[in-house]
Amino acid sequence: MNGKALLAVVVSYLLGSIPAAYIAGKAKGIDLRKHGSGNLGATNVMRVLGPKIALVVFLFDMAKGALPVYFFPRWLSSAGALNADPIFFAILCGVAAIFGHARPIYLGFGKGGKGVATAAGVFLALAPMQTLFALVVFGLVLFLSGYVSLGSLTAAVVLPIVLAATKGVRSPLFTISIAIALFVFWTHRANIARLRSGEEHRFGRKAKGQG
Repeated sequence: MNGKALLAVVVSYLLGSIPAAYIAGKAKGIDLRKHGSGNLGATNVMRVLGPKIALVVFLFDMAKGALPVYFFPRWLSSAGALNADPIFFAILCGVAAIFGHARPIYLGFGKGGKGVATAAGVFLALAPMQTLFALVVFGLVLFLSGYVSLGSLTAAVVLPIVLAATKGVRSPLFTISIAIALFVFWTHRANIARLRSGEEHRFGRKAKGQG
């Protein structure tokens, strides 16, 4: 990997590290790491700061995943500075952005968000139609169940299936979607435990442990 390509990956990580949820909380005089679930994601922003700010955070987190994946491979290819497969390089930029979201350098590599919105942005740039389908599934599960976490986990399972059906199991997009799905399940392990016990937070409804 040449210097320009390496710089693009580093910048992807730095963009992914921008903690939109933390910034939104600080603008209101709140450290979101000490409120709600303590997570720096759009769901906790919605819980603590409301849906309008949460939507802005969600869109920003998606954009910081999508933009480096979309622009950096094209920029380096047009400049003749990319000596790798553009798809693999785009995936590398996406992984860097997701890692930045989960472990942001601006917060001392501490815990960031769970990576769902940023991963959605990455895959929107890589496979837009398949990702839009997964997002529809996310919205449907959220609407029917009230669980954001269940919607996220279901979408993480659906996306590799759709990619396998449309791109084939040998596609690098399918491979990385499996890896990201495992990552999403790992970051949601506490949510999975609460779902099993009936104590998970449920929008519009109370969990068993909250009644």
